[in-house]
Amino acid sequence: MADNVKYSPAPTQDSTATVTNGQPITDKAAAQDSMTLKKEISLLNGVCLIVGNMIGSGIFVSPKGVLMHSGSYGLSLVIWAIGGLFSVFGALCYAELGTTITKSGASYAYILEAFGGFIAFIRLWTSLLIIEPTSQAVIAITFSNYMVQPIFPTCESPYIANRLLAAACICLLTFVNCAYVKWGTRVQDLFTYAKVIALIAVIITGIVKLGQGYTQNFDNVFEGSSLDAGNMALALYSALFSYSGWDTLNFVTEEIKDPQRNLPLAIGISMPIVTVIYILTNVAYYTVLQIPEILDSNAVAVTFADQVFGIFNWTIPLAVALSCFGGLNASILAASRLFFVGSREGHLPDSLCMIHVERYTPIPALLFNGAMSLVYLCVEDIFQLINYYSFSYWFFVGLSIAGQLYLRWKEPDRPRPLKLSLVFPVIFCLCTVFLVAVPLYSDTINSLIGIGIALSGVPVYLLCCYIPEHRRPLCLRKTIAALAKFIQMICFSVLTEMDIDDDKTE
Repeated sequence: MADNVKYSPAPTQDSTATVTNGQPITDKAAAQDSMTLKKEISLLNGVCLIVGNMIGSGIFVSPKGVLMHSGSYGLSLVIWAIGGLFSVFGALCYAELGTTITKSGASYAYILEAFGGFIAFIRLWTSLLIIEPTSQAVIAITFSNYMVQPIFPTCESPYIANRLLAAACICLLTFVNCAYVKWGTRVQDLFTYAKVIALIAVIITGIVKLGQGYTQNFDNVFEGSSLDAGNMALALYSALFSYSGWDTLNFVTEEIKDPQRNLPLAIGISMPIVTVIYILTNVAYYTVLQIPEILDSNAVAVTFADQVFGIFNWTIPLAVALSCFGGLNASILAASRLFFVGSREGHLPDSLCMIHVERYTPIPALLFNGAMSLVYLCVEDIFQLINYYSFSYWFFVGLSIAGQLYLRWKEPDRPRPLKLSLVFPVIFCLCTVFLVAVPLYSDTINSLIGIGIALSGVPVYLLCCYIPEHRRPLCLRKTIAALAKFIQMICFSVLTEMDIDDDKTE
């Protein structure tokens, strides 16, 4: 990709153009035959993407971690509320960024716009090498664990069976998203409804129990609270794990119908829904279960179901599996667009920004994402890899919102359809400093490994991005060109078309 051209997404507002016969046509009509990703994600699809990715396995498992480090029901509920408020602040900041910088790619696109290609590439490299494939592999393994568990009720399920089912899950969802964007969004909608209904069933059960007088667990609700800063930080980390995913829709900004309206509206609808569901779900857990029962459980929701659902207790393990399935679908959709945008900006091979000539889906990026996740399924202790990216994840999220502050100062007159008070990004950035510092202090070795993984992208950037193409090794250029031709033929895809803004250069 040429270094002197800046690419920007198509305008979000329809305008008119005049053809040779003098008849006006809309840009939307003219773009019908253009090779670009189509705007097929509605407001409802956007809400389901955010809610579906946020409500993964975390709310079924994380209550144990929050309660273990907080020490009491009262403080744990406060931690859940703080986690929700923190996520709302971040999501609102991303709503402004998404309507100001109308590119897909979320934090990668925002860091690229604010701080340039090098830091953006490191963020992309970290996602490619550790964050996206690891998280998807873990979600797929969790899905397979809950699906296989009923078959082996008295013993541990076979390792190979778990991994093969996880691989089948990744392959199936990759195929669905390759077929049509609408297929992916319909799967997302369906499984989001399923997991929300399951949690509503848990909440209603808790409310009924409270109405029947089961309030003894809330006597002296703050008794035993841990006021240690380190424990509170770890409790907040466990809660934020469940809230992660609020940036999902920003990965597909260019595919949203009327993004300047629907992106912030979807965020505004989703965040209160998830926060209220999470807090009420925990109240239901705490109504039925004693603290020792929660701390001894590997899956709090399953223990809850065993006590109150009777012969229907199988519904909760199924709900966890369905929740993971929907969360994995959203993650695959988002991650493939990240690699697609990275390729379009010249940070990954051009073959990854190709789209199918008839289905208008980024098939090469989806296949690449799926292949990376399958590779990580071969790592036996994959859960250890999660510890490597906590530092990097929060660092780059905080950096993208610091970029929001920087662009406010650098480009004060830039059009901003949604303009927040600076209080929101300032508070969020201060909180992310805390979230970055905690793992450096409490988990120094794993954090340093994560930093090392990020810095391993420096020589790759120098060789593949910084050095002009004609000065790169001939064998590298020939290999990339041959690979691009092969992928183009196999995937029946062509390079995406973009509007070119010649007023600025990179």
